[in-house]
Amino acid sequence: MAKVDYKVLVGLEIHVQLCTKTKMFCGCELAFGAEPNSRVCPVCLGMPGSLPVMNKQAVEFSALAGLALNCEIPKFTKWDRKGYYYPDLPKNYQISQYDLPLAINGYIEIPAADGSLKKIRIRRAHLEEDAGKNLHTAGNFSQVDLNRAGTPLLEIVTEPDMETAAEVRALAEELQRIVRYLGVSEADMQKGHMRFEPNVNLIITPSTALGTGRGDSQFKTPIVEVKNLNSFRALENSINYEINRQLDRFLETGEVMEMGNKSTRGWDDAKEVTVLQREKEEAHDYRYFPDPDLVPVEISDARLNEIKSRLCELPSKKRIRYISVYGLSDYDAGVLTAERATADFFENAVKSGGEPKRVCNLLSQVGLKLVNAKGCSLADLGPKPADIAQLAKMIQAGEISPTAANTILEEMVKTGKSPQSLAEQLHLIQKSDAGELEKIVDEVLKDNPQALADFRAGGKKSGKARGFLLGQIMQKTKGRANPNVAAEILDKKLA
Repeated sequence: MAKVDYKVLVGLEIHVQLCTKTKMFCGCELAFGAEPNSRVCPVCLGMPGSLPVMNKQAVEFSALAGLALNCEIPKFTKWDRKGYYYPDLPKNYQISQYDLPLAINGYIEIPAADGSLKKIRIRRAHLEEDAGKNLHTAGNFSQVDLNRAGTPLLEIVTEPDMETAAEVRALAEELQRIVRYLGVSEADMQKGHMRFEPNVNLIITPSTALGTGRGDSQFKTPIVEVKNLNSFRALENSINYEINRQLDRFLETGEVMEMGNKSTRGWDDAKEVTVLQREKEEAHDYRYFPDPDLVPVEISDARLNEIKSRLCELPSKKRIRYISVYGLSDYDAGVLTAERATADFFENAVKSGGEPKRVCNLLSQVGLKLVNAKGCSLADLGPKPADIAQLAKMIQAGEISPTAANTILEEMVKTGKSPQSLAEQLHLIQKSDAGELEKIVDEVLKDNPQALADFRAGGKKSGKARGFLLGQIMQKTKGRANPNVAAEILDKKLA
């Protein structure tokens, strides 16, 4: 096979379902899992004479997301009709935004392979309504559920700035965190709240080994859009597959962008391959024109400032602060900032006096495992941030061991009792009384003359003997001896 150098170009389109109570242009309730076609009305069914009315909250949610993505928010935008014919689109057009979107020229930063931050440009973010859903499980015919028709969607379009499938996944994961932090979307991919459509192609520099006489010219493979991916795994795997497929096709046929149209492909998750669906439409194929039933959207400075006031510290900046201010590892900071509720709980515990690293360990080692098992948030688990802070203080003061603290936290969730009362009830208070521990150390040394002799002999046996003796002390106190105090007394005796 001829050797070629190539660069991957990936742009991403992300559809984010906004968590409004009602649809984009009518008052139908948004309810996942409702009986098919039970959340519809003349507007979302496209009945003659029905007129759309804008959902104010959806517009504000979209502007808030645009601001979080460092976008410009134009003062004037408008609605357009995008015409196409599918069974799940009863009006035969979709209300969207074409040339004047709600947010433009932004960026999002993701971790690069070298540890730095890479800036991915956001071309636009526009608001539109979703189509319905075709069902193919009833037999040799299809059905249409229009409950989803008219759902407010924010479509975010990046520039082709990503060069690996891993970068695309990192961006998608970061975007999910951002919209959840803002409260504009639940971003639950199992419910279809986020869908991804990567656009992939290659820039290829063939070597003269191809025998084409082209020298070092560059060639672009036709752009492929992979449609409706609803998991990070499918997103990453489909891009990796498409990179290899396009490279193989170029080497076999020499097909380049000028020779082949854009196409859309689906992802077969079972076979892990992309499958051709159709040739890609261009903008003119949709016959965009301004929607005559909707007035343009004009956002005043006062309204925009009010929306800006709802911005919060976003997860990427929060992670950096946790590392620099609290001294947490990059991994721990990532775990705590994955969900805003978890980050808020952690910070409230620290404000209540808990040492950050100890609070982090309690939450990550026990708290979040219990949250996952119970399917709830930390706030709903039972213990308050102040209770976690008290437990962390007890570890810091040497009253209990970290292992005992984990046991106490589990019991706090079960019983609702305080850390102090549980530590006493479960006999987990560490013995720190020097006089009492000194007697126990003397007894251990008297009962283990061989270990004492091994220590005094020096060499490798010395360290093992000391560890054995300290273990005997902990065993004799049933694990309740403060290990630091016990070790200090033992070392004095051995000296």
